[in-house]
Amino acid sequence: MWFLTRLCRLFDIKNQVDPKRRLKRETGVMMKIVSIVGARPQFVKAAPVSKALRRRHHEFLVHTGQHYDEEMSQIFFDELEIPRPDMNLGVGSGSHARQTADMLVGIEKIINQQQPDIVFIYGDTNSTLAGAIAASKLQVCVAHVEAGLRSYNRMMPEEINRIMADKISTFLFCPTKSAVGNLGREGIIDGVYHTGDVMIDALLQFSELAQKRSAIMDKLNLKDKDYILLTLHRAQNTDSSANMTNIVNALVHCKKNIIFPVHPRTKKYLDEYGLMGKLSDAGNLRLIAPISYLDMIMLEKHAEKIVTDSGGVQKEAYFFKVPCITMRGETEWVETVQDGWNILVGADYESIVMAIRDFNPSTEQHQHYGDGTASHNICSILEKEIKS
Repeated sequence: MWFLTRLCRLFDIKNQVDPKRRLKRETGVMMKIVSIVGARPQFVKAAPVSKALRRRHHEFLVHTGQHYDEEMSQIFFDELEIPRPDMNLGVGSGSHARQTADMLVGIEKIINQQQPDIVFIYGDTNSTLAGAIAASKLQVCVAHVEAGLRSYNRMMPEEINRIMADKISTFLFCPTKSAVGNLGREGIIDGVYHTGDVMIDALLQFSELAQKRSAIMDKLNLKDKDYILLTLHRAQNTDSSANMTNIVNALVHCKKNIIFPVHPRTKKYLDEYGLMGKLSDAGNLRLIAPISYLDMIMLEKHAEKIVTDSGGVQKEAYFFKVPCITMRGETEWVETVQDGWNILVGADYESIVMAIRDFNPSTEQHQHYGDGTASHNICSILEKEIKS
């Protein structure tokens, strides 16, 4: 905690030359933007924002290579019609320190070469943190899309990335009112905007496309509401043999038809713990390769329930009004729990089994995540800052 506080102070841009002054002084209406992405949720978030930015501004897109598998990365650019990255750093896997350090070196070079007015970062990955630190050290404005989220679990590397990125960002674009409140409690008030959630923009933009293009339901011979969708990849689960064993036993025991797109990292640990055979032999589980975003949308939309430890999937389940069972003890998307459409079960065997059997919400939902105009709101805010 002491180290985190000192590091936050070290990078406190409010005690340095204000990059906003540079933004206003050196640019006209046209901005030069460097956008940093590296993991599949960031590809989704960047899609509608990039589309909105490029209507009037110049964007240089950087892929850190944090997700380097073809099925986890390139397919998203192709499918979502995101412009191909102008640069791929290709950092690949490694420890958090090594991965972040390699990104820092690469991003710093790009910023020095491109001389952008602003650097866009997304979410809570190592790519997010590296982009924020590199830009702020070079006195370039940082815009954090999906700022202010908190799980209040500092054992999660994502939580540390969020805290640090928010502390050193110039513009903090919050998807929800609760995210704004989280920042306020930390004393972060300047540059904070409630814009709505860009992932809702993406869902609205791509749901119709998924209906037309995806053949996953026919390919897997699935019927509406006749299966449970499972996603599992968080380190707090995959890195624990006890957690993974509890989860696998619960899934096998429930006897429900379960579709499981297996994340490469998850497969590695399932093999390591000797659990892959148990899953493969269970008659109720179908293990499939990682799927495209459009296929994922279709599987989410038609599932009876979703069992996950992913942040984004919780929100997508809420959007499609599909009951969500979250295998964590906390969530950043507190609104989904408050409205009764998401239940937190951790990696507890009994809780998972009971939720799969009994969790059937029917309460009213609210428009916590906006109306699909978050990307437009972000662009409008930046353009007002330039002119002010």
